[in-house]
Amino acid sequence: MLKALYISNYALINKLGIEFGSGFSAITGETGAGKSILLGALALILGKRADTSMLFDDNNKCVVEGFFDVSNLGLSNFFDANDLDLDDSTILRREILPSGKSRAFINDTPVNLNVLRELGSSLVDVHSQYETLKLGDSLFQLDVIDRFGTTDKLLDEYHDKFLKYRSDLKLLEELKEQNEKAGRNEDYFRFQLNELDTINIDDDEFRNLVDRERYLSHAGEVNLIAGKSVQVMAESDESVLDKISEISEDFSRISDLHKQFKEISDRLKSQIIELKDIVNEIEGFVLDAGDESANLQQINDVLNNIYSLQQKHNVNSVSRLIALREEFRDKLDNISLIGDKIGLLEKKLKLDVETLSGLAEKLSRTRRKSASVFADSLRKQLAKLGMPDADFMVNFTKLTDFNPRGFDKIDFLFSANRGSAKAEIGKIASGGELSRLMLAVKSLIGSRKLLPTIIFDEIDTGVSGEIAGKVGNMLRQMSENHQLIAITHLPQIAAKANSHYFVFKENSNSRTTSNICLLNKDERIEEIAKMLSDESVSDAARGVARGLIGGSDKKRTPIS
Repeated sequence: MLKALYISNYALINKLGIEFGSGFSAITGETGAGKSILLGALALILGKRADTSMLFDDNNKCVVEGFFDVSNLGLSNFFDANDLDLDDSTILRREILPSGKSRAFINDTPVNLNVLRELGSSLVDVHSQYETLKLGDSLFQLDVIDRFGTTDKLLDEYHDKFLKYRSDLKLLEELKEQNEKAGRNEDYFRFQLNELDTINIDDDEFRNLVDRERYLSHAGEVNLIAGKSVQVMAESDESVLDKISEISEDFSRISDLHKQFKEISDRLKSQIIELKDIVNEIEGFVLDAGDESANLQQINDVLNNIYSLQQKHNVNSVSRLIALREEFRDKLDNISLIGDKIGLLEKKLKLDVETLSGLAEKLSRTRRKSASVFADSLRKQLAKLGMPDADFMVNFTKLTDFNPRGFDKIDFLFSANRGSAKAEIGKIASGGELSRLMLAVKSLIGSRKLLPTIIFDEIDTGVSGEIAGKVGNMLRQMSENHQLIAITHLPQIAAKANSHYFVFKENSNSRTTSNICLLNKDERIEEIAKMLSDESVSDAARGVARGLIGGSDKKRTPIS
């Protein structure tokens, strides 16, 4: 229940405070006095977006606070989920700074607008004068039937399944697109892989082959130098080895003449051994021209293939070519995996469709039962509102595809007069009939979904006289289960209220401001008499007003 609303620096309001009680409260005032401004301020603490154009004074911040009694509303899960302190008296506050920045609070804890909006939807149902036009909207009509009789648990179960189904459908489309694209590239990937599969060496082996190729490509020069060296050192008549051996033997004969001669002889023998070893090693470098030519060709084939692939793929190492080979292998493997995923997902979607169909059928059956009860109840409510001959029914059409609410399309069909054919509400109902229809709908929904506070902004549009009194009676009846606040321009409705608030304008300091006060019985009589009169208020009008009001007196409470 809304206990109090405090507003500062909003539109025409400088500072204003208003306290509400339970039951039915009516708000009246001249056109433009600021009645709808109150609703605009209330909308801020219910999560509506804001901007600085609504500031009364551009240099100060706007603050709107709503005090609510949330006891016995079962909101502990919401407060726990959002890490908020739960108190029977809960404060929703909104601040709009001159910079344009907006802040929201619940019990002095900062929250985002979504959290504020979620809590607000559990506390207040605001019916604006433009909402009546929604009666002709099929989605609104479906929402009415669901709010009247469909369980939230069933709706939530279906909606969760639908979201998963839609997500899987999107994934299937993406996988098929990937598969189609991959299919176009499969031959290319396989060709690249086959080329790269010809590489069977690593970077170290590649470097060894490069060295070997350079060596073999100079085989002629190697053989020439090696042959010449062996000839000079060992095979000619006066080879180096023969000459050194001869010198060594000479020094060996005179070794007893001086100790160093023996050392020289021994050193020469060592050189002979080293030279023979060098000769043997050089002979090992002499190449067989035929065999090595074939070997060189094989090496060149391997290297040329690698050089070509490096240039083609713009890389400079064998390891990078091998990495590319694995990438193409993975792409080919993924093509196969995508096909497997598509098959599994299609099977899952088939089962999901069966599950969704079952839930949608269950939803539809529940709605049809609710719609029948709703139609009967609505006809009775319309009779109370001066439409005894009104007829109403809910028409169902089954859609071909699932949507977030099932596969039902609903149309409200209505006729105001006996014998008239029923047609869609938006095409046949007048403004006054729409107002009464909406009030009847709200009264039925309210009886099922017990929101603590319902606010009507000119639900009486298009009605007058006796019908206005009937509307007032229904509002009074609804207020037995809810706190009900109605902005009205009809005296018959204002007179039915438990509390009557008056909105007025004041001129001070060259500014026009809006304010509000709670009227006592005498003030109510005068205000309702004004609403009944043209220009001056007559005693007759006061008498009628007095008769309309009845009940106990209420003291006037000015709000500053």
